[in-house]
Amino acid sequence: MNSNTSVKGRGAQKNTSNKFSAYSYETRDDFLEFCRVEGEVADRNKTQYLPIFPKTIVNKVTSPDVGMSYSMNMYQGCEHGCIYCYARNAHEFWGYSAGLDFERKILVKHDAPKLLEAKLRSISWKANTIVLSGNTDCYQPAEQKFQLTRKCLEIFLKYRHPVGIITKNALILRDLDILKELNEYGLIGVNISVTSLSEETRRILEPRTTTIKKRLEAIRVLSENGIPVNAMLAPIIPGINSHEILSLAKAVSEHGALSMAFTVVRLNGAIGEIFTDWIRKTLPDKAEKVLHQIQECHGGRLNDSRFGLRSRGDGIIATQIHDMVRLAKRKYFEGKTFPKLNTTLHEAYKDGQLKLF
Repeated sequence: MNSNTSVKGRGAQKNTSNKFSAYSYETRDDFLEFCRVEGEVADRNKTQYLPIFPKTIVNKVTSPDVGMSYSMNMYQGCEHGCIYCYARNAHEFWGYSAGLDFERKILVKHDAPKLLEAKLRSISWKANTIVLSGNTDCYQPAEQKFQLTRKCLEIFLKYRHPVGIITKNALILRDLDILKELNEYGLIGVNISVTSLSEETRRILEPRTTTIKKRLEAIRVLSENGIPVNAMLAPIIPGINSHEILSLAKAVSEHGALSMAFTVVRLNGAIGEIFTDWIRKTLPDKAEKVLHQIQECHGGRLNDSRFGLRSRGDGIIATQIHDMVRLAKRKYFEGKTFPKLNTTLHEAYKDGQLKLF
């Protein structure tokens, strides 16, 4: 047994150092050997749910290229374990690692529904779509236990306020009843992330996410119930799923998606180290080729913070990806449009019921 032993069921294979901490974490081979000899478990690989109590829940998004104005997250950290996830870096603000800690230490905001209701009742608040999962997936496994997403959707319905959802978990269908009611007022838009049609690719990239088959089924069910769905083909990773753009677009369109969006993978902050360690252990034969192609998309670097380019990339490979996406949209989404959500109803429901005068 050594420090290269796979951490099963997880994306990251180690805890990277927290840039805000003076201390670093290292799993030494001599410690692992001691555990082996003594018959002890060095790492139980369990998920922890840790309560936190923020004062606010709705965040104003100031980044000019994100595509949303407000977001909220009921959970920090995400058990899905997607190796490329940009949200990993945020876990360092809480004193944890962007690596395994991000997947195993899930921070739970139990007061989220109460905080949301206070925000929507605020005199100064003007209706503007709030997106669930601007950072971490609102339908990750923790939602089965705490049901905070469902409770927040009930608040949005009560106050007739528009809400967007980004998820890659079919658990969203549990809340189909509320989603249908929201949709009657034009208050809901759903974004389903589909990264690959290959289960093997899905399993290694996103180890604790729902299967591709179930994600496509979620798109179909939502669409059949009139709920608008945008498919997020993101991120596109050169050498891993970049060859699937047309087949992905075809599949999500045939299941009812009204539009598609994409990003080119970027590995900012600690994610560059986490991804590099992962791919050298998981796909050693392809590792250097994939890393070099990602660098080609971002001016020779894995890390890219240039607004307007960080999620689009530039260079020859990025141009090829953009060309393929344009072709996919023309071929499979001609005449389809994703509707704007309704912001006109909320003011009359500021106190939770329709004002008559």
